[in-house]
Order: sequence, then C-alpha cells, then structure tokens
Amino acid sequence: MAKTLRAFATAGVSAAALMIGTAGAQAGAFGLREQSAIAVGMADAGAASGGGGVSSMFWNPAVVTMRPGWVTEQNLTYVGLSGKITPTTPTNPGFIGLGGSGEIGQGAVLPSSATAYQLNDRLWIGIQTGAPFGLVTKPQQTWAGEVYGRSNRIFSLAFNPVVGFKVNDWLSVAAGPNIEYFRLTLRQALPIPGLSPTAYPSSFLKGDSWGVGFTAGVLVTPWAGTAIGVGYRSSVHHDIEGSIGVPLVALAPLAGQVRSNLNTPEKLSVGLTQSLAPNFRMNLGFEWDNWSRLGTVGIVSEARNVPVSFLPLNYKDGYTYSIGGEYDWSPALTVRAGVSYEQSPIDFSNRSVRLPDGDRVNLAVGGSYRWSDKLLLTLAYSHLFVERSRILAGPGRDYNTGNIVFAGLVDGSADIVSVGFRYTFDAPAAPAPVPLVRKY
Repeated sequence: MAKTLRAFATAGVSAAALMIGTAGAQAGAFGLREQSAIAVGMADAGAASGGGGVSSMFWNPAVVTMRPGWVTEQNLTYVGLSGKITPTTPTNPGFIGLGGSGEIGQGAVLPSSATAYQLNDRLWIGIQTGAPFGLVTKPQQTWAGEVYGRSNRIFSLAFNPVVGFKVNDWLSVAAGPNIEYFRLTLRQALPIPGLSPTAYPSSFLKGDSWGVGFTAGVLVTPWAGTAIGVGYRSSVHHDIEGSIGVPLVALAPLAGQVRSNLNTPEKLSVGLTQSLAPNFRMNLGFEWDNWSRLGTVGIVSEARNVPVSFLPLNYKDGYTYSIGGEYDWSPALTVRAGVSYEQSPIDFSNRSVRLPDGDRVNLAVGGSYRWSDKLLLTLAYSHLFVERSRILAGPGRDYNTGNIVFAGLVDGSADIVSVGFRYTFDAPAAPAPVPLVRKY
C-alpha cells in the first residue's frame, strides 16, 4: 500500500515540478483557470460537474469520486497573450511623446495535473496541482505610462490533496487543504526632477509567501445522465515578505525589507452536465470570484513598522457564465465546443497599466481520442475576445504617481492551446465482501 501511495503522489505532482518560471493571466484580474485540457475545449462549461474530467477537481474536489480505480490526467497549456496600450489625451505632455506600450503580452506555458485513487467502494483520495493565479505583462522600457508600470509578474503554485466520500449512489462529498505559494515582482519608472523621462531609473517591489486554505465540494447524480456539482475554493491568507528597491540614497527610507498581507479571492463554481442523447452531453457553468476582498493592499517597512507604499487593487467581484457540449463522433473520438462570457472584476474605476483587463468572450473547440482502453489524448483551442477599454491614472484616481496624468486605450486578446492525456492504471483489488449477519 505504501508503494502505491508513493506512486500516486509522484503522479500527482509530476507536472507541478515544471511550473517554476511560468505564469500567465487568462481569467478575471490575475486568476487562472486553464487547469484541464478537456475543460478548455468547452470554455470550462460544466467543469464543476465533472465536464473537465478528473482535472475538474480544481473547481470541485468531489469529482474525485466519479471514476473508479486509479486515474491520472496531465495537462499542458500555452497561453499566447496579446495586448497594447495607446496613450491618448489628457496624458501629460512630457510623456505622451514617448509613445505606446508596444506589445505587453507574454506567452506562457501552464502545466497542471490531477490524480484520483479509489481505496474502496466509498472512499477516494486525490491530488490536484496547478497555478490558480498568474500575471506577466511587460511594456517596452520607455513609454508614456512608464511611471505606472514597466514589468509585472505574479506567480503561484498550489497543491490540493483531497479525500472524497461517496455517501450513496447519488451523493458524493470531498474536501482537502489547499497549500499555495505566491510570488510577485513589480517594476515601474521612478520620476526624478531634472531627469528626462527617457532616463528615469526603475524602482521595484517584490515578495513571496506560503499560505494554506481549503477546497470543498458536493456532486449529485440524481439519475443516469445528469450530474450537478458545487465546488468552493477558500481564500488563502498570505503574509508576504519582500523588499522595495529604489535607486537614490535620498529615497533610502522607502527602501529595504517590507511586509504585506494579501487574501486571495474565494471561488464558488456551479456546474451541470446533462445527457441529451446517448452520444451528446450539454454542459452549463457559473463561477463567482470574490475579488472585492483584496481592497487596498498596504506595504509596511519591517525596520520602522510604518506604511511606505500601497497597491490600490479595489477590484469588484468577477462572474463567469459558460455553455458547452460534447458529441461522441465514434467510440474512439469525442468532439466538443463551448462559449463563455466573463464579467471582469476590473473596469474603468480600477484599471491600471499593470493589469488592463476587461470583460471578455471565450470561444473554444476541442476533441479527445481514445488511443486505448487506458489512454485518452486531448487537444483544445480557445480564443479570448477582450473588450476594448480605457485607462486613466493621475490626480483623483486610485493610481497616482507624482500627479502625472496618463490616459490610454487598451486592446487585447489571447490564443490558448491545451494538450493533455488521461491514463487509467489497473483498478485496485476489490474489497473483501462483508458477510451478511442475520439477527433472529
């Protein structure tokens, strides 16, 4: 048994080891939901009800009970971001001539994995690994909005072991701890009197933290062909420790070791999977992300225990609605498609050059090929259409550096390609029958 559990753990974290150095941003704010190649092909519709396979554990850990035996899924997703910010009036006259951001999008590869192991006819264990948050944007070094952002990187990695219990034939529950690593590095130009904006040096803020939360979920299968799932990912509290760097001795009191508190948003996911024919299934999905809990993040000097800076995130809550379908073209081939609409937590009131997000529509297609009884191969593609939006920073706004006004128009989109495989190992030995004891 110990050997089996060691192998199970190795399968669960193998893809996670590839995470280091990769990040992207393709959900509202800096959230990520590219955790399942199957789900990508349906714009994540029905993910909480198991539409995304075993990897749906990210949305609802109770999905761990859906497949018998020992099953693992490994996913690899490329996110190709594209975006640019074009300065407009009333941008400060001394900066508007520096031009736009250029291409701020950065391509990223996101691995994720999920493994489920059935211990007996009622009990399952599983582990899901992935990056729930991430952001990489990098304008050119000198541009009109440089005092508000030169490069921005957020990286995360989460390990979520779960225990699932099949209460009866139609009800399953599951829960487990969510162990999360979070790191950020933000850079921007430092305006110095007497220097040309083209010669401004960069200041930076960086830090990292480990935190622990939990996931929990319920899966209901009231009759054959119907699955309803509700999953919850809790907020994770991060005590971030890091540093601020500035290039001038005169500003040294602002530099040095700093700390900050950040609480990631909760996620509530609801899914429905319904068979409409023996070879066709419809999926519906809804997600709520409590981004409004972030508010303004204060940054405090470790040495002097006084505030030295802050991040005015002030996001709203995010909502995503999705619909998708799967059709079994043949016993070996399944095709799927989906569409989703996301109401972003970022709008004109809180949009920044670091994260110029907006509402988006996601169109997705995909397919799976059953190579053998044990191996399933999956390929998916989706395109995000991000609403054109405006940015305004300066006096009277959340983001204000030296009363320097920056205004701009944002254009963005993303192409996402995801591949994955599911491998089913030999099923565990059947549990010994329980003798029937009659009482007379």
